Amino acid sequence: MSDQACGFVGLGSMGLAMAVNLVRAGFELRGYDIAAVAREGLVGAGGVAVGSVAEAADGQSLLLVVVARAEQAESVLFGGAGAVTSGEGGAVAALAPGATVVLHSTVSPAYARDLGERLATAGHRLLDAPISGGRVGAEGGNLSIMASGSPAAFDVAARAFEVMAGRVYRLGDEPGTGSTVKMINQHLAGVHIAAAAEAMALGTRAGADPATLFEVISGSAGNSWMFSNRVPHMLERDFSPRSAVEIFVKDLGIVLETGKELRFPLPIAASAHQQYLAAAAGGHGGEDDAAVVKVYERLADIEVKG
Repeated sequence: MSDQACGFVGLGSMGLAMAVNLVRAGFELRGYDIAAVAREGLVGAGGVAVGSVAEAADGQSLLLVVVARAEQAESVLFGGAGAVTSGEGGAVAALAPGATVVLHSTVSPAYARDLGERLATAGHRLLDAPISGGRVGAEGGNLSIMASGSPAAFDVAARAFEVMAGRVYRLGDEPGTGSTVKMINQHLAGVHIAAAAEAMALGTRAGADPATLFEVISGSAGNSWMFSNRVPHMLERDFSPRSAVEIFVKDLGIVLETGKELRFPLPIAASAHQQYLAAAAGGHGGEDDAAVVKVYERLADIEVKG
C-alpha cells in the first residue's frame, strides 16, 4: 500500500469534506457510508466509494472513522448491524497487520481507553483524535484535531492530518486524553450556546431589540465565540444544522456520565443538558444547536428575531 492510501468510514457533512480533501491531496482513498447519497458525493468529487466497511478497510494500514457515536464506531470496527453498517463483518478483521485506526468521533474517555486496549490486543494502534471546526473547518482543511496515541500511530497519520487540519494537538501517548480534551471543549461549547439562548431570550422578553442586543454584547465582555457565531442563526431564524441539538444531548451526556464516574458535580452542564433535551423533545433535535433558543421562546411567548 502507498503511504497515502487509507480507508475512510463515515461520509457525513464533516466526513465527506475530509475525505474529499484527502482525495484532492493525492490519497488513494476507499470510502464507505451506509447512505448511498453520501457515497455518491464522494464519487462525484473524484473519490472511490465501496459497498461495505470491510471493503474500505481491506488491507489498509490506515483507517479513519468519522461517525457520531461510540455505538457506531463499535459497529464499524467489530461488525454487526448498526447505524453505519449493513450487518457485515467489521473493519478490524480486514485491516493490514499492525494498522492504525484514527477515531475522529466524540466519545467518552473511558470508551477511547477501552477501544485502544482492544485494538492493541488485535495487533493494531488507536489514535484517539476527536475533531472540532464543523463543516466549514472540514471543507477548508482547517480542523482542530485533539489526538492522543503512540508516536508510531502519529507517524502513520501525519500526512492525512496535514491535509485535514489547521492545528493538531498531540496530547500524549495513550488513548483517552484526546477524548478528555474534546469533552471539555464540548462542555464549554454546549453551556455557552445554551447561555447565549437564555440571555437573548431574556433580553427580548424584557423589551430589548434582539439585533441591537446582539450588536452590543458582541463588543462587550459578555461575548463568547459561540455567542457571536450562534446568535445570528437565531436572529435569521436559520436552523439548518451545522451542528445539531442532538449532538449536545449526546456530548453533554458524555460530560455528565464522566462526572458521575469521577464523583464530580456538574450543575451547570446538567442545566444546559436539560435545555437541549427539552429542545429535542419539542421536535428540534435535528435542527442547528442554536434551536435551543426555541425552548425559551415557547416558555416566554417571544421570538428572538432581527
